[in-house]
Amino acid sequence: MSGPLAPQYVNFVYIPSAILFAGAALLKPALLPVAFTLALALGSYQFLQNGSKTVAVLNPNAFQEFPIEKKTVTSHNTAIYRFKLPSENSILGLPIGQHISLAADLDVKDEKSGETKRQQVVRSYTPISSDVHPGYFDLMIKAYPTGNISRHLTTLKVGDTMKVRGPKGAMVYTPNMVRKFGMIAGGTGITPMLQIIRAIQRGRSSGDKTEVTLIFANVDEKDILLREEIEDVAREDKLFKVYYVLNNPPEKWNGGVGFVTQEMIKEHLPAPASDIKILICGPPPMVSAVKKATEALGYDKARPVSKLDDQVFAF
Repeated sequence: MSGPLAPQYVNFVYIPSAILFAGAALLKPALLPVAFTLALALGSYQFLQNGSKTVAVLNPNAFQEFPIEKKTVTSHNTAIYRFKLPSENSILGLPIGQHISLAADLDVKDEKSGETKRQQVVRSYTPISSDVHPGYFDLMIKAYPTGNISRHLTTLKVGDTMKVRGPKGAMVYTPNMVRKFGMIAGGTGITPMLQIIRAIQRGRSSGDKTEVTLIFANVDEKDILLREEIEDVAREDKLFKVYYVLNNPPEKWNGGVGFVTQEMIKEHLPAPASDIKILICGPPPMVSAVKKATEALGYDKARPVSKLDDQVFAF
């Protein structure tokens, strides 16, 4: 329960204040002003303490609706959606490395019968924000022609809501869990990578020494999402490096060209070892190809569904 009748107020404000007033009235009425001052101070302290505490709102077993507070278009098909949480002290309560589910009831065309049916569609996304900033969460979403949820989001306005559930996922990052991360991301697959990268950067001051190298693949240079944020980290953190790969590179491009290859992985990412981990997130064909490439290079074979202790982990 929250509000003025919450247990913390009853137990630590109202009852002690009543005892103070009763004691002063019975023993020495002249002390009532002092009792009032003490009760006021006690109440103020408790309200301030309660107000400063963050409250996790995610429910792994039930969808909740959160309204869109702001929409920032970043390209012709990508936008950042800011969702408002119940209070300024609310956080998602999302462990680093995990993601959330978004759901909506949509008209979906059945590929076999050609009929359109109303059904709930659920998709997973990783916020680009974190619990460090309470009161909201941000999702960067690219709208695909066949993406039911991503296309639905483009139709929503500020104030409209989405159903959200979580946390979910097998990855939970903890500081110094490995010596080095090798990350391979394609398109919007950058979001879980950036979540972990930012957590590592925040942890530097408290002893997180994890080294990170990111291979980030896209079609065109304009498709590189969150490039400014990534390069800010690269400038500020000597233990983070990024290598861009483009299918259609511009002139004088000094990054990779084409698809992510076995040779690129060998050159830029850490060699197989017990204290390294390769993280993969992107389109299914890319993920499949990268899994085969890492296995050929001597990394452990990636399982169909990744577990936290896997050397090669696909989101």
